[in-house]
Amino acid sequence: MKHVVDWKNGAQGHKFVASYSGGKDSTLALYKAMQVGEPIGLIVMLEEEGQRSRSHGMPPELIRAQAEAIGLPVFTAATSWEDYEANFMMLLAKAKDQGAEVLVTGDLDVPVQDCWHDRVTKNAGLGLAMPLWEMDHREAVLEFIQLGFVTTIVTVNTSLGMKEEDLGRILTLGYIEELEARGIDPCGEGGEFHTTVIDGPLFKQPIPVRQGDILRDGKYAFLPLELDAVMNDGQG
Repeated sequence: MKHVVDWKNGAQGHKFVASYSGGKDSTLALYKAMQVGEPIGLIVMLEEEGQRSRSHGMPPELIRAQAEAIGLPVFTAATSWEDYEANFMMLLAKAKDQGAEVLVTGDLDVPVQDCWHDRVTKNAGLGLAMPLWEMDHREAVLEFIQLGFVTTIVTVNTSLGMKEEDLGRILTLGYIEELEARGIDPCGEGGEFHTTVIDGPLFKQPIPVRQGDILRDGKYAFLPLELDAVMNDGQG
């Protein structure tokens, strides 16, 4: 039976705000939405202290650098998981006041029934667009790479086949084949890994980053990225 929703094409001809993690899926979804609609900004949720993004643990300076390279303003709120929905709704209302008609997200596999984004956008009086919805995972990653986007692995779940050695690696066609040979979803949709995009056709300039020391928390390992805005600071 055909779906009665058209989330893949929801941005067509509309002004939209995009839920943005800084990773590959939300970046590809934003790219696709910008081909058919008009962006008014990005929504990025921060942890309670406001020092890192809620989804990918990125510092605000790096988020702002991505947004500036894309040429869009950022709507942010620091929030706990308990207050996440209320704060997200607050940002949706702010975006709607500034002309947004639709929310764009980078989800691939959400079900039609009980979709959180569908519920909150309806409550906010907005439409929903998920340009990658029901897309084949390999096809999505290949399109992302072939478009010229550059993204680096910043989080791995070592209980799902990923290794600390994967941190800092760039997604390439060869690396995707390696991941698949290891039994890992090339999109990381099972929570195997997260990425941060540092260059591509949406960006007016690459994002200069420096890598920090690997952090570990149980089965997870993280590679902190910091904005390296001054490549030559006069030292040395």
